[in-house]
Amino acid sequence: MRWVVFDYGEVLSEPTGELPALAALLGAPVEDFARGYWGARDAYDAGQSDLEYWRAVGSTVDVPVDEALARRLTEVDVRGWLRPAAGAVELVAELASAGVPLALLSNAPVSFARTAEREPWTRHFRHLVFSGDLGVAKPDPRIFAALAQRLGARPADCVFFDDRQVNVDGAVAAGLRGVRWQGPVHARQVLGD
Repeated sequence: MRWVVFDYGEVLSEPTGELPALAALLGAPVEDFARGYWGARDAYDAGQSDLEYWRAVGSTVDVPVDEALARRLTEVDVRGWLRPAAGAVELVAELASAGVPLALLSNAPVSFARTAEREPWTRHFRHLVFSGDLGVAKPDPRIFAALAQRLGARPADCVFFDDRQVNVDGAVAAGLRGVRWQGPVHARQVLGD
């Protein structure tokens, strides 16, 4: 059985549009905020708490973050990642209808994972695997091993789509067929091979 595994952010979802709103909550310029937002993200995706993450981001713009502000920032951040990408969710639905076993492997914090699990598109996936829950993020080989174990599959039985080449390379090194995401039309071509 060949599993098809999708990344989430910027594959199934549009890029977040909430950075200006998040920066405003901290009273910081968007460019300065964005550096902290992305610079601290790896630890967040690997299981760091919301409060620790937002404090790390806040420290880059010299703004202290308490629990209430961290909750508000988390709400806005999660909302920003919930816009489905045009055509991608339709592709997932088509594959599921055809009986293709699907899984999600996403670098995402725990708070986003709990929200995403309740989204309508998740019904198409047999497994949802989030880095925050595992404490390890792509491209670390341990996350691909955990995925294969969860699926009860050999890595070679998985086709993995991700928008970041470093993650595709990590998947390939772990034995999966890694494919750089170039949209639903390209994915259909890959899966038709």
